[in-house]
Amino acid sequence: MTDILIGIPARFASTRFPGKPLADLAGKPMLAHVIERAKKANIGDVFVATDNERIADVAHTYGADVFMSKLEHQSGSERLAEAVQHMNCDIVINLQGDEPLINPLAIQAVVKPFQDHPNLEMATLAHPLLRDEDLHDPNVVKVVCNAQGNAMYFSRSAIPYPRKEENCTPLQHVGLYAYTKDFLLHYSTLQDCPSGKSEQLEQLRVLHHGYNIAVTSGDFHCLGIDTPEDLERARELI
Repeated sequence: MTDILIGIPARFASTRFPGKPLADLAGKPMLAHVIERAKKANIGDVFVATDNERIADVAHTYGADVFMSKLEHQSGSERLAEAVQHMNCDIVINLQGDEPLINPLAIQAVVKPFQDHPNLEMATLAHPLLRDEDLHDPNVVKVVCNAQGNAMYFSRSAIPYPRKEENCTPLQHVGLYAYTKDFLLHYSTLQDCPSGKSEQLEQLRVLHHGYNIAVTSGDFHCLGIDTPEDLERARELI
């Protein structure tokens, strides 16, 4: 049987939105919504990896285990890698702390490719872009996949660029990852790459070093909270 852990990396010092996991959303911290949805997926234990005591207190209050991580991590994946070193699991899900509206079915879907591809290292999700304006919004990450359903590139820019009108629906990346524990630990040793630094997208480091990321596309749309304006949209939706 495959043992799965759902890890939620959450830091206070977000560049665009400091204190984001603690922001009020419908009467409780945003992180609380993420924890609740992770538990509804019912596929593994849930823990929060953070460097902030206030975030840790919220995690405990809403029933998640807590790992206090170092301050200097450059990505959520690195934070989770530190946390799982001595945990027993086969697969680690990285559910980012700014996805309070994530569908629990999406959390279940991100691990399904491992059933069909035992040698797979990493998987993620995407959905067709819903709004035309999102194609050129740098806060909306896009992905292009190959014929095998693996990611070729992720970008904050418009990809594929619509130079010629074709029947091509751009895919929006969903900030949800799953990795084998072994690969997550290996990922944290990989050197960052110029494209990842430029785009500020941690998953580009994986592609740069020649590893595959399986992308499952479906009805996985959710509103990630990158800015205070996104939080207002989330409040309206809830």
